[in-house]
Amino acid sequence: MYESNVNEHYKLMVDPNDLNWDLLEIKDGKFHILQDNQSFDATVLEANYETKTFSIKINKNTYTVHLKDKFDLLVEKLGFSNMTVQKVNNIKAPMPGLVLDIMVQVGDAVTKGDSVLILEAMKMENVIKAEGDAVVKSIGITKGTPVEKSQILIEFE
Repeated sequence: MYESNVNEHYKLMVDPNDLNWDLLEIKDGKFHILQDNQSFDATVLEANYETKTFSIKINKNTYTVHLKDKFDLLVEKLGFSNMTVQKVNNIKAPMPGLVLDIMVQVGDAVTKGDSVLILEAMKMENVIKAEGDAVVKSIGITKGTPVEKSQILIEFE
């Protein structure tokens, strides 16, 4: 079962097993279709298999078709298609304090939750962790440096 969105206007469900047509590939990307005693010439103009988007010319009309298979529909139904990934560009000081230790170097790959530095504030040690997966681009502080709130400490690529 596929959901087919045609020209971002028509949406229909298509079951390939229910199609009653004869399809003959004439040559690469060119087809002859016979359905209900009607003849159609079809040409695939563009095909992006990653996004499942196709530009198809049938007789003299061109259509843009986006397909969703059963897995795409399930992901959408579960709400995962609306999830976005936020890229982390830097780590800022959450409060004024003193840098006690830096656990990463430029070029290091970090993953979400990795400890990257220790900041002392109000006589407490605060472990600052990476908020996402990234690679350390630059470190704007050194061990023993006092920092202000919202000061950029580490930048990521």
